[in-house]
Formats: sequence, C-alpha cells, structure tokens
Amino acid sequence: MRIALLGYGKMGKAIETSALERGHSIVAKINSQLPLDQVNWSEVDVCIEFTRPELAPQHIAYCAQKQVPIVVGTTAWQAALPEVKTLVLEADAALLYASNFSVGVNLFFELNRQLASLMKAHNAYHVEVSETHHVQKLDAPSGTAVSLLDDILAIHPNYTEWSLDAHTPEQIPVVAHRMPDVPGTHEISYISDIDTIRIEHIAHNRKGFALGAVLAAEFIYQRKGIFTMSDVLKTTL
Repeated sequence: MRIALLGYGKMGKAIETSALERGHSIVAKINSQLPLDQVNWSEVDVCIEFTRPELAPQHIAYCAQKQVPIVVGTTAWQAALPEVKTLVLEADAALLYASNFSVGVNLFFELNRQLASLMKAHNAYHVEVSETHHVQKLDAPSGTAVSLLDDILAIHPNYTEWSLDAHTPEQIPVVAHRMPDVPGTHEISYISDIDTIRIEHIAHNRKGFALGAVLAAEFIYQRKGIFTMSDVLKTTL
C-alpha cells in the first residue's frame, strides 16, 4: 500500500517506521517543504493525517476531492465533524477518524464504559479524570480524555458536563498535565471517603499509536464511507 503522511513530526516518523515494517511504502511526506499541491495523488492509496486542529477539516476536504481515503489522528477539530461528514459522503470518499489509534487505549475505552456502568449506582463515589502528555500537545484536555469523559457522561446519570475548573457536583473535574517526553497517560478515579477505585492507561512510547494508524489505513484502503477505530478493531481483535 502506498501511503502519504500528512504531517511529518514525531508521530509521522513513528507511523513511517510501522508502515515500512508492515511492508508498505511512504510515497509522500507532506509538510512545509512539500505542500499538498505538489504531491502526485494518483500514486497515493491512503493518506494518514497528524497535523493541527485548524487544518484537519481542510485536509479531509482536499483528500475527498482527490478520492484518496484519509486516516485522521489530529484531535480537537470535531466541532466541524457534521460538515465534514456531509462533504465526505457527498464526494463518495472515505474518512476514518479517532481520538486515539492505540489498540490498548481503545480497550481502555471499553473498560471505562464498563466501570462507569458499574459505578452509576454508587453515589458515595465521585469521578475524576486526569491526563498527562508531552509539552508539544496542543489541546487540553487531550482528545482521548474527552472521549473518556463523553463516555462517562453518556452512562453516569450524576454528571452533565466536564470541566477543567469544575465547581459543581454535576461537573466531572479533569486535570491536564504537560511534561517533557510523555507519550500519554490517562487516569479515571472514583473516590469516596472510604476508598478509591482507579483505572489507568500508560503509553510507554508512540509505537501503539503508530501501529493503530497503519492498521486503520489498511482497513480504509479501497473502502468508501466514514469509520472510526471501533470499526477497525472489529476486524483485528
């Protein structure tokens, strides 16, 4: 499979390594030195995008116009998702997006949903969420943390929103830490006066994210429509 990397920072380089290990080729590394309009898109089977939130929607639109399936790992752009979905479907194109491509994190998503379902009947506990990432991480809280929070809100009746500066019992407090060289840590805690129940996912490196992005590219190749990482996991787990 011939892959174009849209964004060639630390994540792009990790994806390149994973893609080559799985027998794919990287035919374009798109950044400030190689803009979109200088790529021979007829030689691209799938584009993998890790850039900036304000750029992701226009990158999706560009690939839809070129009829190149795109895997998007950029987060914090989902306010534009309804418009983007309409555009992709009207173009009969392909989009796969996720807040996190790590297989382990997606298993953690399921564990978080199950724990929220168990805890919703126990009002003695209140939930807190924290995440820690590298200092280059632009969005806070992370897209992964937002997905975890949204899943709790959908299940637990005691909460109506999350907040970085929560002041009411109906708000889930979330803390975002930024530290050097931290790939990503997410923690969900249910705390009472008596004890604490906690689940945690710690990424040791970027390999899990990179492999998941390549698996997503393999999944979306020659498909049409809009997909998420849950669709990929149904075929790989």
